Parts: sequence; structure tokens; C-alpha cells
Amino acid sequence: MSRVASIDGVIHAPDDARVSVYDRGFLYGDSVFETLRTYGGEPFALADHLARLARSAAMIGITMPITAADLAIEVRLAVRAARDDESYVRVTITRGTGALGLDPGLARDPLRVILVEPFTPPPAALYRDGVRAVTTRLDRPADAAPGAKITNYLASLLALQIAKAAGAHEALLLDARGEVIEGTTSNVFLVQGGVLVTPPEDAGLLAGITRAQVLDIAGELGIPVRFATFAPAIAAQEAFLTSSLRELMPLVQIDANVLGDARPGPVTRAVHTAFRRRVGLGAELMPWESPGSSGDASTLSR
Repeated sequence: MSRVASIDGVIHAPDDARVSVYDRGFLYGDSVFETLRTYGGEPFALADHLARLARSAAMIGITMPITAADLAIEVRLAVRAARDDESYVRVTITRGTGALGLDPGLARDPLRVILVEPFTPPPAALYRDGVRAVTTRLDRPADAAPGAKITNYLASLLALQIAKAAGAHEALLLDARGEVIEGTTSNVFLVQGGVLVTPPEDAGLLAGITRAQVLDIAGELGIPVRFATFAPAIAAQEAFLTSSLRELMPLVQIDANVLGDARPGPVTRAVHTAFRRRVGLGAELMPWESPGSSGDASTLSR
């Protein structure tokens, strides 16, 4: 297994990959990105991820340097070059380099970087037993461009530090009313009386690609969906987090609030099983049945 870095279409070994210290992604977090994984060696929902990448770039005024079709080719070439069984892929577009100064007009030539690494799934125990989350209220750089997936993740990083210090897996971010919007790298769903409840996009969250898959699966399974933010102390029978690398991660406690019987529930399992069939893994063991790994799922982006 190996890691590769593709910079403006040229594939490098990680130790040989170089980006200018004057790149605005490095200087100001002036860049957007997507994280995805492969199934059977094929990047999952690649068109959806690249469409969101283009939307994020447009929202902050970055011109995409190549077409989505050409970028998809570069992603697949980088995945092929890594030769991993399954890959974790991050695609970043920066505004480019230029003289020091905040003025975006100083930048030229947007830069594209594709990083590919072996994919390590989260431990099976997390799926089997569920995880805890804590809540926090932090102003986020992304609030300046709601819905854009920008690389400035400082607020999420600090929130995750709080979660780790509390022995929790994820931090859930609160709005001004103290209601849950999303996780640092995840979207969140509750199950109340057989209804899926998840915050709406206009709450300021980043609408995840896996979130969209879950909403579509809910329609297929006849599970009603309600869009609403909610208080951390809400009563619910089940809950789960979604992200591209976690898939669906059962959530059994928010702060001191234990959800249901503190175990992953039947709706979570049914939706996750349907998701695994959708990505072509229906004949495989479910994540809670497999040996798993020692991967740190708290870093897994949606």
C-alpha cells in the first residue's frame, strides 16, 4: 500500500510533493476541499463530491482550474497510482500563489492537490457499541460562507479537542439558540417514533454526501424524515452520525443525555445495511460484525 500526491496533474511520492509557502491555502486557509473514499477501488459518489467542490469554490470566488470531467480523471489516476486495496482521497483547490496580502486579487493560478492514502476503517467496536458526543458553541470560519467546504477547520479542531478531553468521539456544534447543527466532521440524525430527524441545510450546516444518501435511502425504506435542529437533551430512541469515511456511526449519548437504551438501534442498522448494499458491499460483513481496525474515526470527514 502507498500514498501519493497529485499536484496540478503530476503525481509525486509524498516526500517529493511541494507547494509554495506563498500559496493562499497555506497562508489564509483560502481554499476548498472534498474528502471521499473508494469501494472496490472506485471513488464513491465522485461526481457529487466534485460538484460540491465546484459549488464551494464558486461561493468564495475561486475559479476551478480544470473541468469536473478532467478532475475526475486525475482523481482516478492518483487512486490507480497508489495501488491500495481501498483509498482515502482528499481533493483541495486553493486560490493559488501571490504577494502577501488578504486581497484575493493578488492570487493567480488556482492550485489543485489530490492526496491518496490507504483507507483504514474505524474500529468495529464503535459500530457495535456506539459512540458518545459532547456539544460546544464556537464561531466557525465557514459561517462567512455557509455550505462551503473550506479548509479552515480551526473551530472544528478546537471542538474536537474538547471532545477528546471529555473522552468522547465527536463534538456537536450548537447554534445561537443552543441547538445542534452538525458535528465537526459529520452530520447527525435522530430517530424519534420511527421518524428520522436531522437539521436542515438552512441551519448553516455542511450538507454531507453521505447525508444525502441516507435521505434517499430513507425514502426507499419508507422512513419519514423531519428537518429540524434539536436541543442536546432531546429524547430519542436512536441517533447516528454520517460522513464519507464513517458511513453511519451509531451515537448513543450526547453530553449527559443517554439516547434510547444506549445501544445502536434497528433503524440505524437498517439504513446502514441499505447503504452498504448501495455501495456494493451487501455480501460483506457489516462494520459492526467485522474485526475492524485501530483507525481514528474522529478525523473522518463527511
